[in-house]
Parts: sequence; C-alpha cells; structure tokens
Amino acid sequence: MSSGGLELPPGGGGREGGAADVPPGAVSLARPMEIGAELDWGADAWNEVRTRARRAGRAYIWLNLVEQRLRAVVAAVLRPIYEPVHGDDWVVAAAGPAGQEWVQRAAAVHEVSRRKGYLLDPADDNVLSFLTLPQLRELMVAHWPCFEPYLENRRDLELALDELEVARNVVSRNRALSVAVLSQAERASAKLIDMLGSRPGETATDRLPVDAVEDLVGDRYADVVGVHSDRVRLQRQLPAEDLFGGARRLDAIGIGLNLLVQNYSGRRLVRLAEAGCRTRLLFLNPASSAVRRRERELGLKKGELSRSVEMNIRHMRRVRDRLRDTAAFEIHVFDETPRFTAYLVDGDTADGLAVVQSYLRRARGMESPVLVVRGGRSRELVPDADRETGLFETYREEFESAWADSRPVS
Repeated sequence: MSSGGLELPPGGGGREGGAADVPPGAVSLARPMEIGAELDWGADAWNEVRTRARRAGRAYIWLNLVEQRLRAVVAAVLRPIYEPVHGDDWVVAAAGPAGQEWVQRAAAVHEVSRRKGYLLDPADDNVLSFLTLPQLRELMVAHWPCFEPYLENRRDLELALDELEVARNVVSRNRALSVAVLSQAERASAKLIDMLGSRPGETATDRLPVDAVEDLVGDRYADVVGVHSDRVRLQRQLPAEDLFGGARRLDAIGIGLNLLVQNYSGRRLVRLAEAGCRTRLLFLNPASSAVRRRERELGLKKGELSRSVEMNIRHMRRVRDRLRDTAAFEIHVFDETPRFTAYLVDGDTADGLAVVQSYLRRARGMESPVLVVRGGRSRELVPDADRETGLFETYREEFESAWADSRPVS
C-alpha cells in the first residue's frame, strides 16, 4: 500500500504500544470511548422530541386531509375533460408544457413504486396520487376557469394554501414546528376543507365541530374530546351559548347547576323550550344532609350553599311557569351524596355532547377539572366487537338512575 493510502491500526485492545506500533503513513482511528460522544438522550431531550412529534402528527393529519380532498376535487373536475382523449395519461396532458418537469418526476416515482410493490391500494395506482400539494395547486390555477363554477374565491383558496406551505415544508423535512405555525395550519386546513366541500352531516353551526385529529384517533380516548383544568378554561372554548343553544334535549345533574343557571339566561331557556327542547334538571335537595356536608368540605358558612341551590331552583321554577308546556321542563331534587355534575345535551342523538365535573373535597365547581365528552359517534376504525362503551353512555345511565330515584319540585 502506498504511503498516501488509508490503513487501519492493528487490533488488540489489550496490547500496549505507542506511535512506534503504527506503521508509517497509517491514520489512527480513535476508539469510541476516546471520542467522548454521548449517545443517550436525557429527559429534556426526550420531552423535546415528543413535543415535536405531537405537533408534527397533528399537522400531518390536517395536511393529509387537505391533500386527499384537493386530489379528489382535481380529479372530479379535470378527468372528464382530459381522460376521454388521453386515457391514463390525462394528468400529464392536464399539466401541459408548463408542468412537464414535475409531472414527469411524479410519473417516474409512480413507476418505481409500482415495480417495488409500494402501491398497497389499487386506487393509488395513478400519477395523480403522486402529486404534491403545490403541484395540485398548479393544476387548479392553470385551469381555474374549470374550477371557478365550484369554488367561490380563488384568492382565498390560494391564501389558505400559502398558509399551509410553511407547515408542509417543516413536516416533510421533520423539523421543529412551532405552536403558532401549527395553529395557523389547522385554521387554514379547516378553511380549505370547508371551501372544498364540508363533510357530510357537519355544519359551521355545530356546538363543537369535530376536530380532524379527534375524528381520526378519538376512539382511543373513550369519546373524551376535551379536558380543561377548570370551568373558566372550558367556557373560553365552549361558551354556555354554544353548549346549550339549539339543544333539542337537555339533561343536567349536580348540586346547583351553576353553569346553566348562572350563564344561560331564563329568557334563552324559555326560547329553547318553546322551540321544542325537553329539559330535565336534577338538583341536590337544599334541605338534605348532603348539602350540609358539602358546606363543611368547602369551608362555607352554615346554610350558604343550601340558599344558593334553593335560589337556583326558584329561578328555574320561574322559567317553567312561563312555558305553555310545563311538562317539557321538569325539575327534580335528589338526596344522595353528589358525585359529579353533568350537562348532557342531545344525549339521545348521534351529535350529543356532555360536560362533566367530579366533585373534589376542597374545590368549588368553578375550580374543578372538566371533561368534554362526545356521544353517539361511530368509529369506523374500530370494529363493534372491539369498541368500548364511551363515557357519555356511562354518565347518561347514571343520570337516568338518579332521576328514577328523585322527587319532582312542584
């Protein structure tokens, strides 16, 4: 070997020797322990990568939905125009000379994927499935007169796609995604999906629109779609007007039901009832020993909590007295130890929603953690045999059991 070549040093870790043991011209490679590299990650590093993965995962789901929807729209509009003449090469023809480079690159990747067996679904065995979001956008812009009858505003569409591009670039290269960019991407994605055609059965007026991430992985969390550290944070996302507004059925159980009584006016409740909403309110009996025990837990003066509950009941009685059909607005009391408060809205329908709080020994209702639970939504990814009963049904059964044992308020 020439003196300019690379020669590994002799092995034998237990052998002693210095520079004289290395042949002239050889390059000495440092042993791993001599480099001093630390391969293990500490807790902070793991927390960082998990945070990155969570954000990137959320963004990827949104980007995936937008790309699939955009691909379907492009196919629906352009395929009938180009396929009758160009057959399977209709995407290449639609791209035209201006898009010749990127469409040929997509066709090449498609061919390699087909040869190597990467196409797991026959529906993806086409060039269109290999176009990226910017390329799909190019097709739409180049053929905008074809899309204009279906899409209201080209400028809004392009602005939303511009907002997505930062997140798409970051996620595709597995770089750090900030909270601000993630939020921007989610807003832009929701706007694009709405512009390209809302999902069946969902409208912008839903009290809590189904989030894309919830829609895909929500079955893992027993239909819990939100967790808040207290009721104040809940009401920032889901105000009482949105929760109760437009309800067709309202069942509530708790000590004083303050979320409803103090945050949703009697006038609104009357209008709700007149529109056909059937309401059942179940208060803790203000004269029961359970109220006195709760007063001691919270450090309240004797009778303070019972007077508050009684005042809420009287307010609801006044609402009921203003209705033509008083039987549709029922008020009951129970005497058992209160375990939770729950508001179940449209609990007998597929779009039901529940707000649930457990009673903590030293925390008032405003300070207790809150679960938001969605009921009745089928989960296509989980077979019926493997699907667990959600929390919504659990709390609905608890309400019905307590209601059966309660007494009406005259």
